[in-house]
Amino acid sequence: MTPVEGCPTVFQTICSLPPGYHQGLRLSSPILSPQVPPSGPGSSMDVDNEAFQRVVRLSDGTSTESLPMISDADLEISRHRITVFMSAHTAYELLPESGKVIALDVDLPVKQAFHILHEQLGSHGSNLTEEELETHTIAAWKEAKSYQNSQVNGLRSAVSRPLVQAGPDDSLKEVALKILQNGVATVPILHSSSADGSNPHLLHLASLSGILKCICRFFKHSPSSLPVLQLPLFAIPVGTWVPKIGEPNRRPLAMLRPSASLSAALSLLIQAQVSSIPIVDDNDSLLDVYSRSDITTLAKDKIYAHINLEETTIHQALQYRDDPFSTYGHTNQRCHMCLRSDPLHKVLERLSQPGVRRLIIIEAGSKRVEGIITLSDVFRFLLGS
Repeated sequence: MTPVEGCPTVFQTICSLPPGYHQGLRLSSPILSPQVPPSGPGSSMDVDNEAFQRVVRLSDGTSTESLPMISDADLEISRHRITVFMSAHTAYELLPESGKVIALDVDLPVKQAFHILHEQLGSHGSNLTEEELETHTIAAWKEAKSYQNSQVNGLRSAVSRPLVQAGPDDSLKEVALKILQNGVATVPILHSSSADGSNPHLLHLASLSGILKCICRFFKHSPSSLPVLQLPLFAIPVGTWVPKIGEPNRRPLAMLRPSASLSAALSLLIQAQVSSIPIVDDNDSLLDVYSRSDITTLAKDKIYAHINLEETTIHQALQYRDDPFSTYGHTNQRCHMCLRSDPLHKVLERLSQPGVRRLIIIEAGSKRVEGIITLSDVFRFLLGS
């Protein structure tokens, strides 16, 4: 092997291979690659600079990573131990010593609820007029949504959806499955002292992030007991990735340019059934992220009453969100990123942090978007569902 010009700590080797035959080789003594330069001042993006890639230069000048094999035995062992843990621990362990849960009356006007969500949650749609927001209640809106869903599904009448809930004695596995199977972000933990279950008290809102935090805390000092967590992301069938040329039946990754309209972003969030959209430049390098939770920022100063969704760009919408004089301004980190070479355990640790619902997988240096991994992706993989 010979040193790579300009990179004294990186080595290369030239392999003579038959046409069409390429094989990646793992370096015997991998060395950390140069750290990714930090983003500029005021940037809200962050990436783990400790990650590295093991590469070998081939005769055609391309780079390839050696692919660690994920054995069925290691996968089953890891899934079994996580399932045993989640089955043995209950939702009661998710309850904080002190906390706040926001509950809204169903007879509250949607407009008032919209403003409350913005005031209480910050930056953590339909093109409705201010009058519609004022006159419609939460109950009426939910009824209209049920009717709309019934029309889409070919049903003659609206089918009311029962409240997805859990009790403090339900296992963490049961809570996680309820979240995944019902496509919700949180599940209320309710408790009633009455035998018939009447007048339940709201104790907490359980989320996948809270459950993942329990898992990480329990296995923190015994990572070897979960072999699959040591593998890099690119070796695991988890997350949504940018399709490669020639790959069939791969679900495309939803991305938009900052010049796209806010209407296009809202439509894509619904059509693609995703909670966030990476905003990229012409080279597909990550600039920002627009999420469903950002919609509540339109309640600030009644912005929704003064803008046209077709004429307002995503770039402008992000400026509304990032108002430096806002309580929830630039201090909030927006883009949580990782590299495809990051081990799964490091990804889980970052996803278990408060406010982190997803990680954008980027290419080191260029920040070109390669994929996205969410909490739901992780739990579907770990539970085998």
